[in-house]
Amino acid sequence: MSVDEFESGQIIAAFGRQYLVRMGDGSEIACLTRGKKSEAACGDIVQIRRTANASSGDGSGAQAVIERIAPRRSLLHRSDAFREKLIAANVTQIIVVVAAEPSFSDELLARCMVAAFDQKLEVLIVLNKCDLSDAAAAARKRLIPYAAIGYRVLELSAKQDVAALRPYLAGHTSVLVGQSGMGKSTLINALLPDAQAATREISTVLDSGKHTTTHARMYTIDSNTRLIDCPGVQAFGLHHLSFGGIEQGFVEFAQYLGQCRFHDCRHGHEPGCALRNAVAEGKINARRLELFQQIAAHK
Repeated sequence: MSVDEFESGQIIAAFGRQYLVRMGDGSEIACLTRGKKSEAACGDIVQIRRTANASSGDGSGAQAVIERIAPRRSLLHRSDAFREKLIAANVTQIIVVVAAEPSFSDELLARCMVAAFDQKLEVLIVLNKCDLSDAAAAARKRLIPYAAIGYRVLELSAKQDVAALRPYLAGHTSVLVGQSGMGKSTLINALLPDAQAATREISTVLDSGKHTTTHARMYTIDSNTRLIDCPGVQAFGLHHLSFGGIEQGFVEFAQYLGQCRFHDCRHGHEPGCALRNAVAEGKINARRLELFQQIAAHK
């Protein structure tokens, strides 16, 4: 096969093994990957080869095959002991959406922070539904430890006004992550009024109206700004990271690592643990160390 037969594009939506690829001229083409296991993700730059017929013969309507995936700048993914779930590729920022209500999981939030550190992504925490003043006050209190160690926290109400978010998006390819019920869809629709129409068009091209969720979808805000939305997540496994990788993902631990009495300290009950001493002295938030212990024990 000649390299000349390949064309380059970027994956902008994923439904299982089906992908929608945007080509350089702005056109979009439905693609499949070879084999049963796909290693492609939304945001990937790929080389495709058009098939001889418009249909692949499997009812998918695919018009091309993904032959190669270009080296990635980043890959956000989650994993457990049995499988890996690719979320988005070539992103520069993760935006974790939490809400005043329902209550959010601070463990899931911490896991997202660790994954972001591993891939060198900028982080923004969006606290949504701040019009619910009492609930927002309680949620804000839970985010104090994150703001204290340097994470940006933006408060808004997606149903009222999302203008404050736009400057944080500029120049980035951001991936929007959050549990179900946090108002992520409302946020997307407020930022991109045509998002629902775009989703319908994607479903039509991929003949995937029967699918209710995708792995991820990319929306273009302007020539330098893109936003990838993905389904709500209730778990964010980090099985692919080492114990040390998780340690480093808790950024406030950095100055204490290597100072424990034992070089293989797990920061649990060992004597002379520098992290536990820092908690006792009020230098590290106790809940953050507890979260680390939970995550390290159940990656």
